[in-house]
Amino acid sequence: MSKEISAIGIDLGGTNIKGVLINASGDIMKSLVIDTNSADSDVADGKHWKNEIVGMVEQLKDGVVTVAAIGLSAPGLSNDRNSAIAHMPKRLQGLENFKWQDLFKHPDVRVLNDAHAALMAESSLGAGKGIQNQLMLTLGTGVGGAVMIGGKLYQGFLQRAGHVGHMSLNSEGVPGILDIPGTLEEAFGNASVANRTNGKFNSCRELVEGYNKGDILATYFWLNAVQKLSLALASLINILSPELIILSGGITKAGESLMGPLTAFMERYEWRPGGIQTKICLSAFNEFSGAVGAALYSLTCKTETKC
Repeated sequence: MSKEISAIGIDLGGTNIKGVLINASGDIMKSLVIDTNSADSDVADGKHWKNEIVGMVEQLKDGVVTVAAIGLSAPGLSNDRNSAIAHMPKRLQGLENFKWQDLFKHPDVRVLNDAHAALMAESSLGAGKGIQNQLMLTLGTGVGGAVMIGGKLYQGFLQRAGHVGHMSLNSEGVPGILDIPGTLEEAFGNASVANRTNGKFNSCRELVEGYNKGDILATYFWLNAVQKLSLALASLINILSPELIILSGGITKAGESLMGPLTAFMERYEWRPGGIQTKICLSAFNEFSGAVGAALYSLTCKTETKC
């Protein structure tokens, strides 16, 4: 194995755990995927998946002379030192305030919100490479996000920046997980499909399939959701003025069935001074974006006092 600078990135999710060994350029030298084991992920102190992560790190660094840094991507809000997830209620018991540096016995360990980590990968190596001001939305079970300003990841006060899924689009709507009514997450996330379609459909995949076949109800519900997404994006453009918006997550597999109507709605709602529109594209990265982004962030933090 090469003696060049390398880092390990781990992406912890409720379904599986992904790990990568990268070099200083961000190239993946080795990758692994294991099940989180959902039966054990929400009980006790998470001992099972913590042990799995330790084993994964050992496999990834096998034969490597020096691992410069380790990064961990996980759901929730990291603390102000990016050394642990400070807030992650109801899921992955044992994650909150867990000291990963002690577990890995490594001096340079950084912990990052999963959407923030995904943007780090995209901005360094993917669709956002070279862009100074950009925004990412993760469209999946829920809706997450991340913000980059001036070429740096913006985490904000309490590391909370980028949680665009909790913005309200309707004060009379159904409360989301934070009790905010009518959120973007409730309007577009996969978890709310059955509720907002009165049980007619159970997932965005079903909506898209119906839309592609010309089903009237599926078309109505899908276009209604995409319209609300476009309103959220138009609002975010006015507030943050990003040069680029990257869409990632499972729902983006809809491809043109998403981007076609979204483009049409954006033409109606986006403020385009001088006729200039904000570019919206799908993510270029694969399933390892969170792990790669966490590893890249950990390397960046070795050279900067405030990441």
